[in-house]
Amino acid sequence: MVQNYSVNEGFTQGEKSFQIVQMRAQHIPFIVAIERSSFPQPWSYSLFLSEISNRMASYFVALWEKKVIGYIGMWLVCEEAHITTFAIHPAYRGKGFGKRLFAYALQQARLRGCKEVLLEVRVSNVVAQNLYREFGFRPVGRRRGYYADGEDAILMKKDLAEERA
Repeated sequence: MVQNYSVNEGFTQGEKSFQIVQMRAQHIPFIVAIERSSFPQPWSYSLFLSEISNRMASYFVALWEKKVIGYIGMWLVCEEAHITTFAIHPAYRGKGFGKRLFAYALQQARLRGCKEVLLEVRVSNVVAQNLYREFGFRPVGRRRGYYADGEDAILMKKDLAEERA
């Protein structure tokens, strides 16, 4: 069953607030720190800087009390979105921030005319696979030796066109 999540760009809870904003260069040092704590082969500062200037890419940052707590990026090519990276700071995982950020990215893909979304996920990352399934993604293939350490990736896909019907 596909869950529906609120994709409000901002909300407040007491005096605390959550926002989703376009990634900017000033966010990258914080993003790189999250990247290093999340992935065995983290992306570099220069790679993120290059990506935010790529006209085919869209990158978003989750802020909690104005602090960078997560990010997501995707390439938009024709009618397809490809999630390139997604992480939430370890201290903020399991609190719903990742679901809100992921839902926002899917909404942006829909608004930009995408009919499907693809992503790769490590075979060992069952937590992420379960999250993607909650959003209606399904495995459609396997990329052998996809990651630098030799681990395979599961290719997952979500058909946005089916939701519009």
